[in-house]
Amino acid sequence: MKRNAGIYLLLLTLSLRVTAATNKDAEVAATNPPPAKSQAPKIPDATHQPVCTTNTVSIAGKPVRYVAETGMLPLLKADGTTRASIFYIAYTREVPTNAAARPVMFCFNGGPGSSSVWLHLGALGPRRVKVKDDGTLPPPPFGLVDNEYSLLHQCDLVFIDPIATGFSRVTKDEKAQDFFGQTGDLESLGEFIRLWTTRHERWLAAKYLCGESYGVFRAAGLAEHLRSRYGMYLNGLVFVSGVLDFATIRGGDNDLPNVLTLPAYTAMAHYHKKLPPKLQANRDQAVAEAREFARTEYLVALHQGAALAAAGREKIAAKLASFTGLPAALILDNDLRIDGGTFRKKLLATEGLILGGYDARITGRDGNPAASGPEFDPSYAAAYGPFSATMNSYVRSELKFEADLPYEIIAGVQPWNYGQRNAYPSVTGALAAAMNQNPYLRVLVMGGRADLVCPVDSMSYSMEHLSLAPAYRKNISYAEFDAGHMMYVNQPDLKKFQQVVEQFVQP
Repeated sequence: MKRNAGIYLLLLTLSLRVTAATNKDAEVAATNPPPAKSQAPKIPDATHQPVCTTNTVSIAGKPVRYVAETGMLPLLKADGTTRASIFYIAYTREVPTNAAARPVMFCFNGGPGSSSVWLHLGALGPRRVKVKDDGTLPPPPFGLVDNEYSLLHQCDLVFIDPIATGFSRVTKDEKAQDFFGQTGDLESLGEFIRLWTTRHERWLAAKYLCGESYGVFRAAGLAEHLRSRYGMYLNGLVFVSGVLDFATIRGGDNDLPNVLTLPAYTAMAHYHKKLPPKLQANRDQAVAEAREFARTEYLVALHQGAALAAAGREKIAAKLASFTGLPAALILDNDLRIDGGTFRKKLLATEGLILGGYDARITGRDGNPAASGPEFDPSYAAAYGPFSATMNSYVRSELKFEADLPYEIIAGVQPWNYGQRNAYPSVTGALAAAMNQNPYLRVLVMGGRADLVCPVDSMSYSMEHLSLAPAYRKNISYAEFDAGHMMYVNQPDLKKFQQVVEQFVQP
């Protein structure tokens, strides 16, 4: 008995020691958990249920309560299986009656290869990136503010990220490259718009497309694709800093871009105070004179090529110097043709500054004065960091959409297949067809005077050369802004942007 009791006490003691040690280890483990095992990022797809959050923003001094829906929609094959999942963020205003008839605007940027973050957090959405009032780079860390200039009080907003951008991805057995082209792009976004419209019962609502940059090229093509493929007739197209015909912006042996870009050079030379006194006195007058010169004397001179006499070349160079602020000798050395890189590098060379391409108001220092052109774009650098940081935070912390993948602000989608050989890509024919067959389709063309990537005159030229019935030209309206490609990063332009688009979407 005594022996057994001794053994029992020994076992009990050992048990208590083991238990105590185990509890202590558990406490340590809870305080210092082991490193998580490395796992591949989970790819979100269309099987995920949309995440909905509610919020309120003040627009025009009035509260607007809305639902933010963040999710993925599938692109389906004929057999019903999924080819890809497209990421979107949709904002719908909470209204008491007739929600199905409320206007809706589908929004996207361009690239190709850009997500919709720029229009989303720069201009239209209920939250926007906090930047300096003139659009220049603020010091990090960056942040978001409520967007009192959102369009959400007038229409619902759907921001779409094309394949490879944002969180949009193809399924395992599909190739992303199949979507990297004009046809695949239109078909995928067209199918997204059809499916979102169907699932949200918005077929009888007024519908608009808003595209920026290549997004304008996409929106024009989509207008005809949606009409011919699904019988979806749109109410309006909002073109922001875009291109319809690449012949208007691609140089080389093509002289048209030289003619169409000159007024933008004049506007920027005026902004940086590099014009002669007579032209510096009035910007609008200076731009008008440059435009007239470009369409007449300059166009004729370029057409003559080497046949232009030396005296004529010097005369044209002198006039170009007065309209651009560049030395006449530099213009002669460049055969009377000033590309954007030369202008951006040389206009403020004596101050050691380069100009932005997307917004030539914004300057920077590239550290290599000997280079023939600027080594980066200070206007893009001013936007990329704030937009990237705030979007990656916003989608997870406020919208509650969980994904380990990076949100791709800009994705590599090259080479892009335009499906055209020995010709400049163009959608002017598609736009004209959509407008001729839908006489109620209106188009708003907006551009920034400081945009050297898609100058305002290039869009005007394309619209003026549409094969459009004369009666429908009244459906086209224009608005110009002081800033550049993303004019809305400039506070005064953001206010004007809202006013112009708001008036456009009103019945």
